[in-house]
Amino acid sequence: MKQIMFEDDAQFWFETVRLFSHASYGGADFGEVLAAASRIKPGDYDSWHDAYLATADRLAEEARSARPVTERDLLMRASTYYFSAGFFLHGNPADPRINHSYDRSSESFHRAVELFGPAIEPVEIPYEDTVLHGYFYRAPGDGPKPTLVMHNGFDGSAEELHYFGALAGVERGYHVLTFDGPGQPSAIRRGLVFRPDWENVVGPVLDFLADVPGVDQEKIALLGVSLGGMLAPRAAAFEPRLAAVVAVDGVYDAASLLTTFLKWDRAEIVRRANAERDDELDGIFAAAREASPTMRWACDHGRYVMGAASDREFVAKYLQYTLEDGVAERITCPVLVCEATEDLFFNGDDEVKPEPQRLYEHLTAPKTLLTFTAEEGADAHCHAGAMRLAAGRIYDWLDRTL
Repeated sequence: MKQIMFEDDAQFWFETVRLFSHASYGGADFGEVLAAASRIKPGDYDSWHDAYLATADRLAEEARSARPVTERDLLMRASTYYFSAGFFLHGNPADPRINHSYDRSSESFHRAVELFGPAIEPVEIPYEDTVLHGYFYRAPGDGPKPTLVMHNGFDGSAEELHYFGALAGVERGYHVLTFDGPGQPSAIRRGLVFRPDWENVVGPVLDFLADVPGVDQEKIALLGVSLGGMLAPRAAAFEPRLAAVVAVDGVYDAASLLTTFLKWDRAEIVRRANAERDDELDGIFAAAREASPTMRWACDHGRYVMGAASDREFVAKYLQYTLEDGVAERITCPVLVCEATEDLFFNGDDEVKPEPQRLYEHLTAPKTLLTFTAEEGADAHCHAGAMRLAAGRIYDWLDRTL
């Protein structure tokens, strides 16, 4: 799609489209996003924060005196804008604005979901010596129903999944369980950094679902968004209880975003990233930050969610997020791999195929590749801007598969 704002900052433009996208299920309004974006200076993280914080504060204040349905709608949008306000601040984890914006986002969402009918239930899922936070959406009607477990990726939240398919699932007769795993917003604030062995995250989630009434235990599917397009297939490779897995969008080697511009093969990049010192590689990452708004943001956020002290340490950790060495081939349940033709992060280059195609080629289980295009307005990463189109196709595939 044509980049109509932030022409020199692809990352700011994508996050703007992502916010437009939430309007499909009540998480934003087009005019509100446009008005906030018009006050933002390209590349200026502080102005981004200030514009969306002011918008969220205004809506939250109006919600205090609104009638229930209006209050719910105002709070849902305020939650989105509060979360967005803190999105680019993670280069300094001590910045108090991070916790403030996230706390207000979570608080607004919790207040809003109480006003849905039937109510959406916040849940705590036992995990190691703590819990994972999420939400259970119960479909109407009696009897066991298919259930979709959803998690986000590198930078999204469980709350955002309301607009990425949770509400769409309830409309179609699915129970939906969303959650934040380690490294994701409610978990990273409690010190739980990302881990690549995602089966050890999904396992406890499925244990939790085993005790939830009305869940058809033979029809539980897993969906991962963005980096979740690698994490969910990874979990499916080692978790036999899943009846299907959906990768939105498919990722075979997550670090391809960071390694395609380097001159060495993967083994050498792994060695250098893990070396005690490598001034040349450090200099390359510093230059990439200056040249690319996406690289600047990715390294800032990556250090935050991976618990890394430097860009090179982040890359060393991120190189573990791959389905190489036969992991993809271990999956036995049906797999839906979604692909966006102009993905900002995983679209490959002249020498490396797009990540969804790489994943699809390595799968030996029953598999489907679903491509979304610019003509459909759905070519952005994870089909931001085309949520209803994407949800419809994904749930229709689940209907046929389950």
